[in-house]
Amino acid sequence: MEHEVTHTVATTFRDLSWLIPVLPLTAFFAIVFFGKRTPGKGHVLGIAAVGTALLLGVGAFVEAIQASSAHDPIVEKSLSWFAFGPVHLELGIRVDTLAAMMFVVVGTVSLLVQIYSVGYMHGDVRYTWYYAALNLFTGSMLTLVIANNTVQLLVGWELVGVCSYLLIGHWFEEKENSSAAIKAFITTKTGDLGFVIGVFVVFVGAQTFNIGEIQERVAAGDVSTLAITAGAILLFAGAVGKSAQFPLHVWLPDAMAGPTPVSALIHAATMVTAGVYMVARIFGLFSSSVAAMNTIAVIAAITMLFAAVLAVVQRDIKRVLAYSTVSQLGYMMAALAVGAASAGVFHLWTHAFFKALLFLGAGSVIHAVHSNDMYDMGGLRRFMPATYATFIIGSAALAGVPPLAGFWSKDEIIGSAFEQVGHSVGVTKAAVTFVLVSALVTAFLTAFYMTRVCALTFFGSYRRMPIAGGATDDGDHHAEPRESPRSMTIPLWILAILSIVAGWIGTPFRNLFADWVHFEGAFHGEFQPMVAGVSILLALAGIGIGWRMYSRAHYGLSVRDPLERLGPLYRAAENRFYIDEFYMNAVVRPVQYGLSKVVYRRLDQGLIDRIVNAAGIGTVLAGRATRAVDEGGVDGAVNGVAWVTDRFSGVLRHVQSGNVQRYAVGLFLGVFVLAAVLFR
Repeated sequence: MEHEVTHTVATTFRDLSWLIPVLPLTAFFAIVFFGKRTPGKGHVLGIAAVGTALLLGVGAFVEAIQASSAHDPIVEKSLSWFAFGPVHLELGIRVDTLAAMMFVVVGTVSLLVQIYSVGYMHGDVRYTWYYAALNLFTGSMLTLVIANNTVQLLVGWELVGVCSYLLIGHWFEEKENSSAAIKAFITTKTGDLGFVIGVFVVFVGAQTFNIGEIQERVAAGDVSTLAITAGAILLFAGAVGKSAQFPLHVWLPDAMAGPTPVSALIHAATMVTAGVYMVARIFGLFSSSVAAMNTIAVIAAITMLFAAVLAVVQRDIKRVLAYSTVSQLGYMMAALAVGAASAGVFHLWTHAFFKALLFLGAGSVIHAVHSNDMYDMGGLRRFMPATYATFIIGSAALAGVPPLAGFWSKDEIIGSAFEQVGHSVGVTKAAVTFVLVSALVTAFLTAFYMTRVCALTFFGSYRRMPIAGGATDDGDHHAEPRESPRSMTIPLWILAILSIVAGWIGTPFRNLFADWVHFEGAFHGEFQPMVAGVSILLALAGIGIGWRMYSRAHYGLSVRDPLERLGPLYRAAENRFYIDEFYMNAVVRPVQYGLSKVVYRRLDQGLIDRIVNAAGIGTVLAGRATRAVDEGGVDGAVNGVAWVTDRFSGVLRHVQSGNVQRYAVGLFLGVFVLAAVLFR
């Protein structure tokens, strides 16, 4: 069975968009089998595949924009994958401006990460496998993006989880890294359990896996309220895990154990954006349930504020950015929850570029300093001018400084929440108010902690002085850091430019992005000058206070952070409000030392071992019986035949003596006996 949505606008690139995930997936297999025999040990194949996929994605995006203005927004094609009863499961594509936008985001970030990794991962013992896994990661995310049905989306969903496990644990020789990979895998799988159930709950309610048909039947009232609400909340449980929403956010900061380019890819374009994309992809289902929208709004508001507080007290530069990602994902989810779907996706678009820039910039710093601790840094603007300039641009974009990209998308979310307080369409007023307050406070905290990062990293004096003999404590004999190679700085400059201009397509003066990526039944607020002014003032206040606190003091390992004056609150935040300890004591250890022991004693020893032992005893008895039959029966029969043959041959040997006279006598006697019998 083949299904195709008709269209009138030329769709060359959209028709070929099935190649977009196929190219990096093909590169994965090519690198695995032939990578070490190719120039560069694999990265040439990977970069070529992703670069080609990006070109196709840009073409598809341009065509999707043109088609959207011509009222022909979707190209959908599918082939029957397999059938069970009357239900046909499809393998297909659904390409509209939302999917095409993600093609550009995933392709751009992945390509720049792969180019950057040439310098960053040079000399790594598993360099070729690293590039194979990167391409599998990219292909898996694109499979999720292009899917026209929830089962195919689920396949891509699970594959990105597997890839994150492989890449977070790339340096698995160190227990910290392997533990972080396992933690990420298990935590996200907790949410995935709800996601899988949600897929089938929605199927039972809508009688289809097709995403377009699900939303059509929901809009037509053909799906029960219970199925809509239960399905939406269960699907969102998967997004809570993948997009690191509270309370399943705990895996993402630990995921920093992987290579920094992997962190950039996870945080900007793949793993964590999958949850946001899924909610936007099936927005018609979520927006039809007030309970689901309220649930998303409350969790998103808690997440953005909670993670921003944790980012303020981190010393590890990558952990600051990790909690920042969690917080910004809260912004995106909150926008979807208040009905401003275009604003949420717009923030996904801008965030991809400046967050990738910040992670790669952090990687450049770590590459030079050989430490993640910002208290080991300082004064790096003199040694690393390109990294410094681009990192400042990314930080300003994240802080919401106009006219950079982050300001336009974040301001649209805050403005939409403010306008929805008076309307409360599809979500309660209390939930929207909570979102608005959290968003404003988070805007201040974001500017504050990014100023703290910039001050500790790039200003003051360089604090990691060489030890006796001219070497630092990691054995590096270069007392001063050096700028990263061009393979690393060129991607930084490209992302810096995108961090400036990517938001200009969504300004309130001409919001092209909302025209291109729009949703049925979504809310689109008007520009609120007062809200924008408050947002800018909060950002400037955060920058000013952060600069005053961290710009002049000489911080080192023995110097206390000014925030330590907050006492118990600081210690609680430093310990991540003890949520990890709660999970360890309330979940992991009871399972490890309680349930596991019960399972071991009762199930393993009490049942399985007894079954195995019984099977062993039965096998021994069967062996003995078989031996008796073999020795007493089979061997006896064979030996009996041999004995009879021996005796009979003993008689025959006297007959077959070779004496002619005896043969003649025998012949005569035989004839005589025969004649006597016949003629008697």
